[in-house]
Amino acid sequence: QVQLVESGGGLVQAGGSLRLSCAASGRTFSNYAMGWFRQTPGKEREFVAAINWNGGSEWYTDSVKGRFTISRDNAKNRVYLQMNSLKPEDTAVYYCAAALHLIYSGSRSDADFGSWGQGTQVTVSS
Repeated sequence: QVQLVESGGGLVQAGGSLRLSCAASGRTFSNYAMGWFRQTPGKEREFVAAINWNGGSEWYTDSVKGRFTISRDNAKNRVYLQMNSLKPEDTAVYYCAAALHLIYSGSRSDADFGSWGQGTQVTVSS
């Protein structure tokens, strides 16, 4: 099991930027893919981005392509989400997640992620 703690959320105007960070401890971080999801009240949790174990592959939901960048630092046990050109529709609680299995091929299902952080609120004002 891996423990995850997100940080970096906040209130930002449309067009601004935020960088989310997720600190991992416990299970060997560098062996597993990591992802970011988001959720707004009354809606299902939505896949945002994922990165494979060594940072060689990245996946994004269409609505954030070209604006968000996922990255990881295995030496620091951290994964990041750089969010640029933020829009009001990006407002949500953002969750960091660790893949359940060693082999990950870009699944967007939250069922393929087994550990979750507590979430960090991102609010984008218009």
